[in-house]
Amino acid sequence: MISMILNLLLSRLFNDLPIFSLALTSGLVNALIVGITIVVVAVPEGLPLAVTISLAYSVNQMRKENNLVRKLEAAETMGGANEVLTDKTGTLT
Repeated sequence: MISMILNLLLSRLFNDLPIFSLALTSGLVNALIVGITIVVVAVPEGLPLAVTISLAYSVNQMRKENNLVRKLEAAETMGGANEVLTDKTGTLT
């Protein structure tokens, strides 16, 4: 989006066109729409990858602290826990 705006401004400067005009406003709106479209399309594609990477990092950190994690989703579940209860043998409930 920033590159589109810079391209629009520089092309108007180099072609001796007025910087502030209706064409510039329409170009800025077009750049904004393209930028929003790219964000909307890119975020859902990258979200599962980002979640998986963060969970893998959490599991690795827990392994360094000698915590056994069998399932990757367990790190996310425990992250949302408000209270952890144990019995006298240390079993989590």
